[in-house]
Amino acid sequence: MKEPKIIAVIGGGAAGFFGAVTAARTFPDWEVVLLEKTHKLLSKVKVSGGGRCNVTHACYERSRLVRNYPRGEKTLPVPFARFAAGETVEWFEERGVRLKTEADGRMFPVTDDSQTIIDCLMAEARQTEVEIRKGWGVSGIEKLAESTGFRITSPDGAALHAGRVLIATGGSPNVNSYGWLEKLGHRIITPVPSLFTFNVPDSDLTDLSGISVPEANLKISGTRLVQNGPLLITHWGFSGPAVLKLSAWGARELAEVGYRFHFQINWVPDQNEDAVRADLTLFRENNPKKLVTAHALYGLPQRLWKRLTEGSGITDTIRWADLPKKNLNKLIDRLVRSTYAVNGKSTFKEEFVTCGGISGGDVDWQTMESRQCPGLFFAGEVLDVDGITGGFNFQNAWTTGFLAGQNIGRPILSEKGQLTDK
Repeated sequence: MKEPKIIAVIGGGAAGFFGAVTAARTFPDWEVVLLEKTHKLLSKVKVSGGGRCNVTHACYERSRLVRNYPRGEKTLPVPFARFAAGETVEWFEERGVRLKTEADGRMFPVTDDSQTIIDCLMAEARQTEVEIRKGWGVSGIEKLAESTGFRITSPDGAALHAGRVLIATGGSPNVNSYGWLEKLGHRIITPVPSLFTFNVPDSDLTDLSGISVPEANLKISGTRLVQNGPLLITHWGFSGPAVLKLSAWGARELAEVGYRFHFQINWVPDQNEDAVRADLTLFRENNPKKLVTAHALYGLPQRLWKRLTEGSGITDTIRWADLPKKNLNKLIDRLVRSTYAVNGKSTFKEEFVTCGGISGGDVDWQTMESRQCPGLFFAGEVLDVDGITGGFNFQNAWTTGFLAGQNIGRPILSEKGQLTDK
């Protein structure tokens, strides 16, 4: 049986689409078929960035870019040397989609509408004649005899004979979801959630939901996990970039403790305890008649300041001149070391990211081809790669999808290590 010149792409998300259209442009003599188990395409693109799609991050220095991946910092330098943030911007702009950069470095289409990105990818798929099959789930892949490709089967008994296969199914929190890939010889790194918010049921701040600070310092008690960044108070606990970054870097450690741990907030991250004591002492000397609760310091929101002072036993009638030392000490402690008990996590909006998946050692990162199963390629979050919030996970999808698409139709390594041009 001869190998068919069909490239099957499994997964209709960002990585799958990018891999499919790149393969179709690079190897026009191959037929590209994209299989998506649901009836929705690019669903994560649709909801990303509150419906605006955080396409990438304006981080054009590759050595800095890789530092935003808790899992992937050692494997992504090679792919990023070929296709990184600059190439992503250029790719979309060549197709009429201009991107803009926000103050924090996140990049969005100038339309502020994720549909712009979806329309661009769909148009590219039509132009390159990628065949899209929705509602086509995959229950297994069988590697056929050498030089004859793969047999892909669906739960309803349908089958597709393909010469090459690109796996871009995304991440899954269930290790059993990777069983069909494990059967092909791949090592699966146990998946756990990344990018989640902290549930703090007994927080005394939940009624301040919606209040945020532009910069706070967070530290997980008993660990080296520390992050700075914007912090948002929610009705269930805490969210915002600082929390999301902390959850990404601590994904495995926090999973091991069942998402039950303590963390500390320094609301004035550029100050330590001694500096804050000096500031408050000076303020008291210069403003003895002012009410402590009435004037927020350090640029903190007034409602938050009032809650921090109340939590330090300071009533609305206490002036700075009359502030007892013990209450001053409590206020200092709350400003630099507010401690909360986390009891669980919540998914960040509708965006789900996992840490874990196909082991990096099983992949040739120059081509994205499997080292265990020649002719099989990987892209996106199915790999043991995940980034912090800010467009980095999409950049991984564009990069690995592009590399897979650029190489999937080339001669491959046979099981005996010899090049075969099938």
